Amino acid sequence: MIQTSFVSHQSPRLTLVGAGPGDPELITLKGINALKTADIVLYDALVSEEILNNIPVGIPSFCVGKRAGSHSFKQEEINELIVEFAYLYGHVVRLKGGDPFVFARGSEEIAFAESRGITTFMVPGISSALAVPASLNIPVTARGICESFWVVTGTTKEGAISADIALAAQSSATIVILMGLNKIREIMEQFVSCGKNEIPVAVIQNGTLSNQKSVIGNASTIGDLALDAGIGSPAIIVVGEVVNHAHAREEIAQEIGIQCYKNG
Repeated sequence: MIQTSFVSHQSPRLTLVGAGPGDPELITLKGINALKTADIVLYDALVSEEILNNIPVGIPSFCVGKRAGSHSFKQEEINELIVEFAYLYGHVVRLKGGDPFVFARGSEEIAFAESRGITTFMVPGISSALAVPASLNIPVTARGICESFWVVTGTTKEGAISADIALAAQSSATIVILMGLNKIREIMEQFVSCGKNEIPVAVIQNGTLSNQKSVIGNASTIGDLALDAGIGSPAIIVVGEVVNHAHAREEIAQEIGIQCYKNG
């Protein structure tokens, strides 16, 4: 636990920064500039060391965790730390993976800070929901194939499959599922029950990073294929005909160090 003593700073402020999908070059310039003006940084577990190297020497920084299966701080504790550090140090930069407003509870942190009299700023990040499919040449929309896309969490805070999965499975849209790997078979049953046994599916681990790994199949086979390929978290599931675009770039992906497994 982080130990602090409470004093009042005259200009407490919070900047919420999206670190992007993983590749350290995909954080925005505005995000880097915010880090350079920080008095203290609170970062999540998936933020890379290369990005953290942009924190000025001597500026304190703390990992506040939030990784599946190993949360080091509860969200309520993080909220309290943001407020305490803002009044203790001044400018708190809260560095979160992806985009802070896409399943990252960024709005909760801003609301809590503002309710305690802290000025807040938001620096958007590149969401993994878009960048990770793109890293395998998968567009989330494509003319003549699909006109929209859903971004859905795989499970609710209670651990159940999101009810939106069943709704999404009935659409013709591309479906991007975050945090759903542990329930991939149950999730795919939603698509199979809609008669979409053969709909293409990609699962991408460590998207945009040098150790990116992927597997491609369909709703009926992807659960077994992901297991056989050793796919682990963090991973994103992409469902839809646009997944067929990934095949065209398979050789290029392998040349740049991405492992790609394909059904058949």
